[in-house]
Amino acid sequence: MKRPVLLLLSLIAIALAACSGVSTIAERLSSALLEQNDPETVEAGAPAYLILIDGLIADDPKNEDLLLSGAKLYSAYAGVFVKDPERAKRLTAHARNYAERALCRHRRNLCGLAGQPFDTYRATIAGLQKNDVPALYTYAAAWAGWIQARGGDWSAVADLAKVQLAMERVVALDENHDHGNAHLYLGVMGSLLPPTLGGKPAEGRAHFERALELSRGQDLMVKVEYARRYARLVFDRKLHDRLLNEVLAASAAAPGLTLSNTLAQREARELLKSADKYF
Repeated sequence: MKRPVLLLLSLIAIALAACSGVSTIAERLSSALLEQNDPETVEAGAPAYLILIDGLIADDPKNEDLLLSGAKLYSAYAGVFVKDPERAKRLTAHARNYAERALCRHRRNLCGLAGQPFDTYRATIAGLQKNDVPALYTYAAAWAGWIQARGGDWSAVADLAKVQLAMERVVALDENHDHGNAHLYLGVMGSLLPPTLGGKPAEGRAHFERALELSRGQDLMVKVEYARRYARLVFDRKLHDRLLNEVLAASAAAPGLTLSNTLAQREARELLKSADKYF
């Protein structure tokens, strides 16, 4: 790393150390990243913040809010910007570790949740309440990213059933959380396989539609994944092109969604370019 970056990190760390609301500042920095409309700026700057959040957590390892912020940032950075498979595995493992620690800090009976036998896991999830949603959702999302980075590992893929249960519980308790994105995850999971192989694309479509309703159509990545996962799975070219053209016609600017929407428009262009070869 260049010396100016190290100096910047040091200055930020000193400023944060002088503040009593470190968790609040970390959350605000995360929010600032989400409002960026230039993905290249985020890609270049995010690694410095990854190091910074590591340092803050090392200084306060039991801070649930910091752990959740770290999990979200590592998971998002790995999912969006990291192409190297081995690096993606390392970063998603880091995200999952932070999320797991936050979950354990939130409720002691959630320590080691993933390792519980399925029936015990189901019972534990069923006992959670609305105030558990932020920790549960962040962990399930980090877990999903961890699985995605290990797509060829069937022991990892087998955990999707547990992730699905967690996201279903989030929907049952507070489906509006994070712009309704638990529905987006469930839409993707329902559209992984055709009906002949046990998939449930009709359920996936219903989740995509509900995610669009809850975000009032502002979350453009929902339409991109709807087109990529469902429309392509069932070979619905008309739906596919309509969704992607709507993404390109929309404004990317939206509270908490600007960066995601900018990336969604980039992906929509690529999907439209490859549509003739796919359909």
